[in-house]
Amino acid sequence: MSGLLLIVFAALVQLVAAYFALRLIRITGGRTAWVLVAGALCLMALRRGVKLWRLLSGDITDPFDLFDDGMALAISVAMLAAVLWIPPLFLTIRRAAETLQQSKEQLEIKVAERTEELRDANIRLSVELEERQRAEIKMAQYAADLKRSNAELEQFAYVASHDLQEPLRMVASFTQLLAKRYRGKLDQHADEFIGFAVDGANRMQTLINDLLAFSRVGTRGKPFAPTDCEEVLSHALANLTTAIQETGAEVTHDPLPTVMADEVQLGQLFQNLLANALKFRGLDPPRVHVSSQQQGEEWVFRVHDNGIGIAPEHQERIFTIFQRLHRRDEYPGTGLGLALCKKIIERHGGRIWVESAPNQGSTFYFSIPRG
Repeated sequence: MSGLLLIVFAALVQLVAAYFALRLIRITGGRTAWVLVAGALCLMALRRGVKLWRLLSGDITDPFDLFDDGMALAISVAMLAAVLWIPPLFLTIRRAAETLQQSKEQLEIKVAERTEELRDANIRLSVELEERQRAEIKMAQYAADLKRSNAELEQFAYVASHDLQEPLRMVASFTQLLAKRYRGKLDQHADEFIGFAVDGANRMQTLINDLLAFSRVGTRGKPFAPTDCEEVLSHALANLTTAIQETGAEVTHDPLPTVMADEVQLGQLFQNLLANALKFRGLDPPRVHVSSQQQGEEWVFRVHDNGIGIAPEHQERIFTIFQRLHRRDEYPGTGLGLALCKKIIERHGGRIWVESAPNQGSTFYFSIPRG
């Protein structure tokens, strides 16, 4: 009886395993391995069925080989477990493969999009580089033209001012002699006309001298050398002694550094800024203070006064050549002083600017690189 149950149970297990093996073929596709497994299970189940039929029909009387049927049952159970465990694993692998394929396709799409973006960016960059190269070529041409123009302008200014000096000295000398000899001997209008001529000749001499100094900043400058700013400031104050005494001015300064500069031009710079502070004074005696501060790779100098100040809208104009903010009878001058200061500072690789307000004094700043 136990042998009969063993055969029946083995046949059932083999049929179930064959069923799931056939499903496995549908899931995994007609791969040879799974077809063979399913076929083997089906044959094993058929063999158990044939044996069971022969037993029931009486064809065999002692068919029981318990060892053979037990081994078949054990193999069938193992194969059933395998075909039950493999489908979920295969489905997981297939879903992972599908997900991987989708990720790959998405990545390829993104790579293609990014490649297209990079190609467009490279095209734009190439166009920008070409435009920049053309702009640099034009800029170099403009710089060469500007350099040539400045050289011609400086040469013209020097020649014009130098050639004008001699005839102008003759005009000034003779008008002064005429004023000295005939003042009071002619009528009032004649004295006035002679005065205009003398004043015009003197102003023309001053203007030509200033223009000559302006044109020589770049061509007649000395090589840069260590320059003691306190010593330079002392020379400038010595040149302004008369103006300081007449105005009752007080000029003070903090300790000043030694910088790499053209000593003569730096003296002109200090003298022009101090002279302006004395000239454009208010009702109170002038108070001027000079100081300096190291900022990064440069020295920044500060010249502060208590003068009449400068309106914000005029603070850029004052550094332009021949720019005047006041009438000549109010404040004499040629309008070249601050333009000369700017040109000197630019030759030294620095910058100059002003902070001011009307009736609140002015503070002029200029910088000189430390090296």
